[in-house]
Amino acid sequence: MSQEAKIDRSPKPMRVLLVQTIAQGESRDHAERLADEIERLAVSAGLQPVGRRYFPLSRPHAGTYLGKGNLETLATEVIEHEAELVLFNHALTPVQQRNLEKALAAKVSDRTGVILEIFSARAQTREGRLQVELAALLYQQSRLVRSWTHLERQKGGVGLRGGPGETQIEVDRRLIRERIRQLEKKLETVQRTRALQRRARQEVPFYSVALVGYTNAGKSTLFNRLTGAGVLAEDQLFATLDPTVRRIRLPNGEKIILSDTVGFIRDLPHQLVAAFRATLEETLEADLLLHVVDLSDPEWEAQQESVEETLRDLDVGDKPLLTLYNKADRLPPEESGLGERMAARVDSLVISAVTGTGLDTLLATLGERSRGNCRLLCLRLPITDGALLARLCREGQVLERHDDETHIHLTLALSPIARGRLEADIQPFITLSPNGEMPVSAPE
Repeated sequence: MSQEAKIDRSPKPMRVLLVQTIAQGESRDHAERLADEIERLAVSAGLQPVGRRYFPLSRPHAGTYLGKGNLETLATEVIEHEAELVLFNHALTPVQQRNLEKALAAKVSDRTGVILEIFSARAQTREGRLQVELAALLYQQSRLVRSWTHLERQKGGVGLRGGPGETQIEVDRRLIRERIRQLEKKLETVQRTRALQRRARQEVPFYSVALVGYTNAGKSTLFNRLTGAGVLAEDQLFATLDPTVRRIRLPNGEKIILSDTVGFIRDLPHQLVAAFRATLEETLEADLLLHVVDLSDPEWEAQQESVEETLRDLDVGDKPLLTLYNKADRLPPEESGLGERMAARVDSLVISAVTGTGLDTLLATLGERSRGNCRLLCLRLPITDGALLARLCREGQVLERHDDETHIHLTLALSPIARGRLEADIQPFITLSPNGEMPVSAPE
């Protein structure tokens, strides 16, 4: 059979109708931007948006979220668009979801459900898959869903797509509870392993920096730019879920640990905050947080506040934070002054991870921050010991140098780990006693 004559048996994406309500006092423009986000979430989940519907809503109906008239209108549009799934950009209760499915004769999911679907498809590590499955079970345990076949298949999913057992309505809650207990035990083991890895890093005290920010703000692009890592960085929501840690060398010679974490999102489901706490422990343990903000997004202020609120929920709201206003290259001409205003803020930089704008300043700032861990040493080396001099230049930062006929006089900043590696070699040449060591300040 020729290549052209082959039948395409790949499953077609599910047709989804998007629902966005407009609260009292909320503008249509704001509602449309929220609908843009849920559409991007739908596309990221592999769904095919076929239409949007906006409904003014003063308060949600207890049983069906929408009132009777709006519900009838929505049911008509489901038929017209031949929608298989109706996706609400809001949290639905189990009762509302069941009643909506009966009234609309279609599958219904909410914002939390589609986020879980994306996480299920994209988690790569064993830890990530365990966390996704736990979050999905916590979300679904009070709902009557179609099937939880992954309890036997060891595979994720939150019920948006079909599969074996699709006609099963009643979920065996006892099996779900048992599976939750199993997952929690496995994750405890994972957390202990991660704690041991982190303890090993702490014993080798590198300065630790974690990237945080709204999903698709450009964290992974920035991480790749700074580290040369091959982390997936695409223009889609939740492109990367599993944490990645790399060691980088700064221009001043300092070495730091940089970690890329899962992106946050507005109204982040509490199940994910709980289930992904182990992943976010890299954030909890960092010496400095780099909050990456997409300055080109019209909703950047709301996104920034959403991330900061989540950090407070994780009890890291008081951790040192440097805000990076990213994607400055995408600012329209009429917003050219926005970058200057943001750069003027305290502990803020304007950058572009794609073009490299502002990254030299960022690296210099990280060098200044990390140098708080360094100590000042004065050394008097034989002028013939070029090998040791070269090592010192690689391992630390030379702040001052003066040569005479027989010796090289150095004022050197060394991190604790570099000092440990060089201790035996440099001890005979230290001219400032250990009691005289001082914290290094940024050179003029």
